[in-house]
Amino acid sequence: MPQTLNAPRAIAQRRKQRTKRLLALEAVAESLLSVSGLTGAPVVHSSGIEVGRLVDLVVRWEGEPYPPLTGLVVRVGRQLTWVSADKIGEMEQRRVVLRSAKVDLRQFARRDNEVKLVDDVIDHQMVDVDGVRVFRAADLFLARVGGGYRLVGADVGFSTLLRRLGPARWRVRPHPDRVIDWAAIQPFSDPGEPVRLSRANSELRRLRPGELADLLEELGRSQRQELLAALDAETAADALEEMEPDELAVLLRDADPAQAAALLAEMEPDEAAEALRDLDDETREELLSAMDQEDAAVLVRLVGYDEETAGGLMTTALFTFDADLTVTAARQLLEEAEDIARLESILVLDGDGTLLDDILMIDLFMAKPEDTLRSLIGTPWPVTVTVEAPIEDVIESFVENRGSSIVVVDDDGRPIGRILADDVVDALIPQHDSSRRPFARLLA
Repeated sequence: MPQTLNAPRAIAQRRKQRTKRLLALEAVAESLLSVSGLTGAPVVHSSGIEVGRLVDLVVRWEGEPYPPLTGLVVRVGRQLTWVSADKIGEMEQRRVVLRSAKVDLRQFARRDNEVKLVDDVIDHQMVDVDGVRVFRAADLFLARVGGGYRLVGADVGFSTLLRRLGPARWRVRPHPDRVIDWAAIQPFSDPGEPVRLSRANSELRRLRPGELADLLEELGRSQRQELLAALDAETAADALEEMEPDELAVLLRDADPAQAAALLAEMEPDEAAEALRDLDDETREELLSAMDQEDAAVLVRLVGYDEETAGGLMTTALFTFDADLTVTAARQLLEEAEDIARLESILVLDGDGTLLDDILMIDLFMAKPEDTLRSLIGTPWPVTVTVEAPIEDVIESFVENRGSSIVVVDDDGRPIGRILADDVVDALIPQHDSSRRPFARLLA
């Protein structure tokens, strides 16, 4: 499993980040304008003459923490017209005052990267990154920032929803029960909507894989796929490894086969094989066909092992080196490895590929540069099991040797996989449904 920040530290970092946000400023927090309260409000000239009624507010959606207001959709007679933001003199909670009595009212047409707050955002699904939860916004809030207005927050309070659905006089009170700063929000669009998410909120990078997994499990189908597409491949794969098996199976079935295959290829081989086992035969074959042939071959082999054996638990992600390689050469090769941060040891092989030793990384980097790996070989010797070894034997080997991993070898002593201690723990004490793994009965 990927190593991540512990929960208290991650939460502390997110709290520190909140102090840099707009809602932390008293002047902003005290001057919020409710979008639902503005809806239906009169739009008037500076002289006080009514031009029309406000239908919607439009912001530019280009990845900024606080999207700027670009204009208003106003109903004038039977026509929906457009008033650009530079024509707004002042916005009050139940009235919009324009700068001039002369306004060029153009017919409204949505432009690229523009979002209508009432139609596209209120009541739509989004993520609170700070609270690590999925919600639907009951209301949105604007505030004057610098020379213009910006979207600064969302409200999830139940009383706000009642206020919005109740009499118009209730909607003039912009006193949100719980306002979430917009910089901490990951919004999504619904199927068929013209506006799609272009990239993930930068705050999502602060979430741990388990937290992202929780969000993915709560999101609807389209939003789930949108979020996955916005995350980098490694982060998305780490999150998938933490998901509930049933939810992961649904996600993989719903995803485009090419996307699902790419995510599986990025996951740890044992985790990907476990996910494939939970799919129906047709979906499994479709995803394997969409993969690189080499990746698919590895997963096909893993899926073929009995879940109650060492082969069903192992990962094939190994770092193997010839015994006659120098320490310097081994270090240089490791520098090119993508997963070196997770690596605890390397496997040293004889000329015919048989396993000689499992050398800890700390021993490798403490050794003299000119030494060969063969000179580092010695006790304690690596703990090995064969691929057909039953889960009971694997557990017994861990208990007797108290190591962090076991090497899986073939009949000729060549390493083909590794079983990590946390894989055995997952087998004994499943994090999810205890009935899904056959080894759970060992606890009985």
